Amino acid sequence: MCKMAPMVGKDITERLILPRFCEMCCDCRMFHVRKVCAANFGDICSVVGQQATEEMLLPRFFQLCSDNVWGVRKACAECFMAVSCATCQEIRRTKLSALFINLISDPSRWVRQAAFQSLGPFISTFANPSSSGQYFKEESKGSEDISVEDKNRNRDQEVPEDVQVRPDVPSDLSVSNSSVKLENTMEDHAAETSRKSPGDIRVPMDSSLLCTLSSESHQEAASSENDKKPGTYKSTLRPELGTSSQDSASLDQELYNSFHFWRTPLPEIDIDTELEQDSGEKLSPERPEEIPEVSGATSPNITMATRKELEEMIENLEPHIDDPDVKAQVEVLSAALRASSLDAHDETVSVEKRSDLQDELGIHELPNCKINQDDSVPLISDAVENMDSTLRYIHNDSDLSTNSSFSPDEERRTKVQDVVPQALLDQYLSMTDPSRAQTVDTEIAKHCAYSLPGVALTLGRQNWHCLRETYETLASDMQWKVRRTLAFSIHELAVILGDQLTAADLVPIFNGFLKDLDEVRIGVLKHLHDFLKLLHIDKRREYLYQLQEFLVTDNSRNWRFRAELAEQLILLLELYSPRDVYDYLRPIALNLCADKVSSVRWISYKLVSEMVKKLHMATPPTFGMDLINELVENFGRCPKWSGRQTFVFVCQTVIEDDCLPMDQFAVHLMPHLLTLANDRVPNVRVLLAKTLRQTLLEKEYFLASASCHQEAVEQTIMALQMDRDSDVKYFASIHPASTKISEDAMSTASSTY
Repeated sequence: MCKMAPMVGKDITERLILPRFCEMCCDCRMFHVRKVCAANFGDICSVVGQQATEEMLLPRFFQLCSDNVWGVRKACAECFMAVSCATCQEIRRTKLSALFINLISDPSRWVRQAAFQSLGPFISTFANPSSSGQYFKEESKGSEDISVEDKNRNRDQEVPEDVQVRPDVPSDLSVSNSSVKLENTMEDHAAETSRKSPGDIRVPMDSSLLCTLSSESHQEAASSENDKKPGTYKSTLRPELGTSSQDSASLDQELYNSFHFWRTPLPEIDIDTELEQDSGEKLSPERPEEIPEVSGATSPNITMATRKELEEMIENLEPHIDDPDVKAQVEVLSAALRASSLDAHDETVSVEKRSDLQDELGIHELPNCKINQDDSVPLISDAVENMDSTLRYIHNDSDLSTNSSFSPDEERRTKVQDVVPQALLDQYLSMTDPSRAQTVDTEIAKHCAYSLPGVALTLGRQNWHCLRETYETLASDMQWKVRRTLAFSIHELAVILGDQLTAADLVPIFNGFLKDLDEVRIGVLKHLHDFLKLLHIDKRREYLYQLQEFLVTDNSRNWRFRAELAEQLILLLELYSPRDVYDYLRPIALNLCADKVSSVRWISYKLVSEMVKKLHMATPPTFGMDLINELVENFGRCPKWSGRQTFVFVCQTVIEDDCLPMDQFAVHLMPHLLTLANDRVPNVRVLLAKTLRQTLLEKEYFLASASCHQEAVEQTIMALQMDRDSDVKYFASIHPASTKISEDAMSTASSTY
């Protein structure tokens, strides 16, 4: 049925095949049926089109991706790119990306292996020019997050500044020297807390703090860090304080109940009793010294509870430490555990010190005011907020094992790149991690290298900084197959990046490939012309000195390497000046003409003939004449018969390709060619007879004009017709029109090797 769909077309498939296909995708009796459906899912999607795919097939595809049988999920991962091509950009970004992340983190190694192999092709489906201007990171923010940020901004702008600090307050106290703001932020923070999603996981970290284990991204946590600090720190102060009006008191009580629901209950504190005990001092009902005592009394217990939870999580994950994803979680949890243990003592010391400073400076004498401690450094607050962003990373399935490094460079790339969902790109960049080879696939780096040009094209040259480090890592990989893959595609990547980035980032890697194994060098050599033509002429000339190195191979029997070199030199002739061709390419070409393998020599004849044409057309044509004289000396008068035969082959190629005008050929090459009619080796005379009859005499120059050159050719042919060798007589006697048979043309060639 899946094979028939492309043949019958879209209409018949939607009417007859699609309903039955959807039923079979949900077949609960035999997983083999579901597996076949998953394997051919992409073909069906490509036939029915985008609308039917999104309305009918995608729900089934989601079910198959979460199937209980790993073989079904593996088949889904293998056809993921085809399914993605049949959907719109919005579906691809919002739904398929998250689905693919689940496959990458699948418990089955075979599913993860297939998913990573399809990751690069799936990313390439985001290469849509019409979407290049969208800011995809904005879609990951919920409306409630945006409203909270706006509310915090407005709140900061609305705070009055009518309470001044005494001028004798030293600058080292964590109080603003310009003003002390009145704080009405408990309500805002409690309201913000009540609006949180029910799916968020709340772990009490401090009496004044909540650690939100949500699915927010790391960069959002970092960007909203400053907004969260004031609210979370001040939330401890408000429950013990009175309000100036009945409305604010009722609102405070209502919000306090909601906030109280999510936190460890605070101990009962009677403020009046506390005030009566301290009869020696006159304090306002909002005495700041009382506040740190509450926080300091409750925070150690909560910290111990949190440490216990972290220890349990680490203990549960340790049996699976071989998995890089689990290893990253354990490292982050360990860091969080150390932070919570260290800050328990530091927080108490910091609070006591701050209380003593406030007492000494007489700040408590200011009636009905509160100190804005936004500029202070609460160690517990910083530690827990860092832990908050860390634990968000752990509990976010879509970001699992992708942001294991929070370096500034990683954050910079995250902020700049907006073409592909960052979770997908992070997973792709993690394919170079050595641990991936142990837990996923030993050749995962090769798959990463294979799809890198497609990913680079999708991101564009403006986002090359996201891939530069990965490309350099792959270029230095220990496996030669990985480097070979990059070598075969470096010319395509150069086209994508342009000349500037190519010269800066690819040329050093290209130079390294030139000195690598033959298996890697062949990849560079096959596209040598394609890469060098993208470089500046000065940079291109630097490689003239290295072309000679291609003649040296690890294995002398690797004749295909030299044959490819001859092919590339033919293309390189157009990139260099006549002098460069004569000085650098000519020695290589003449060397290849004398190669031991006939296939290499055949290509070299073409190379030399094209070189003769280029140098002869140059002004002045002195390089061309020098090359012709060298051909005559090295091959036409060679003591070995194979060299003389090479001279005949070169002349034949020059005539066939019109590399020289016939009058110039008749003057500079033909006299030396005709002297070989008396060669003592029959193979040379046979090839000469074929060249004269089948190639030279077909040219208009020798048919129309009755010159001395034509007479010399006819006399030579008559002498060959009287030759003592039967093969020479045969090829010299028959008419050129009757000898255009490939078998006859190859018979002489085969007899000469």
